[in-house]
Parts: sequence; C-alpha cells; structure tokens
Amino acid sequence: PRLAETVLFVLLGVGFGIVLVKAEVVSWWRIQEMFRFQSFHMYGVMVSAVGTAVVLTRLLKVLGVKTVSGTDFHVPRKELGGGTRYWAGGSVFGIGWAASGACPGPLFAVVGAGTLSFLLAIVGALVGTYVYAHARPHLPH
Repeated sequence: PRLAETVLFVLLGVGFGIVLVKAEVVSWWRIQEMFRFQSFHMYGVMVSAVGTAVVLTRLLKVLGVKTVSGTDFHVPRKELGGGTRYWAGGSVFGIGWAASGACPGPLFAVVGAGTLSFLLAIVGALVGTYVYAHARPHLPH
C-alpha cells in the first residue's frame, strides 16, 4: 500500500483502539462481569456491533458502493460447520479469553492503554497461532 494509505489505516486503528478503551470493552473487569453474567455491558456492545454491521452492510449493497478494487460489494455466503472441532476451538478460545481477561482482537489497545502485562497475552496468541499453523496439516478439517 501507499504510505498515505498506511498512515490512514494506522490512525484509524489507533482511533478504534481509543474507542475500545473508553468504552471499557478492553477492561479486564468488564470481561469478567460478562463471563460471570453480572453485567449486560459487553453483551450490549456485541449486539450493537452486530446490528451496526448488518445495517451498514445492507446500506452498502443498496447504495451500490464499490470495493477499493472497483468490484461490486458483496459478502460471500459461508457454510456454517458443526461438530467437535467447533466446540473444542470455541472452548479453547473462551477459556483463554476468560483466563487472560483479553479477547485477542484488542490486545494491542490494552497494551496501548498502558497494561504492559498483556504483552504476555500477545506472545501467547502468536505462539498459539504458530503452533496451529504447523499442526493444521495433521488435523482433521
């Protein structure tokens, strides 16, 4: 990408990280409240995010917005799977999220907010990704 695009994306990412921190979405306490069903805060954020995505996706289609490469905007259909691998993967993800108090998505926002101990969670996420990449050919897909 061009330098201007890179700078724009970095600024958008930093802005989004600030929003996540200010909305307390990356708060360890908020995440613990969610997993203990003590607060609707995180569930409300997730529901509003999905709702916003649905509305904006529909709006992009209706307005005929083109992608950056000039093609028509569309979301390809995805066949939902089932079975043990989804239960196992979801469980590992959820246990890691609950144990660390951090969803992998906003880990950099947490570190950017000054909680440097979450650098360990970033290292763990990278190691897990590396292990999966090497184990994937031997796993049933």
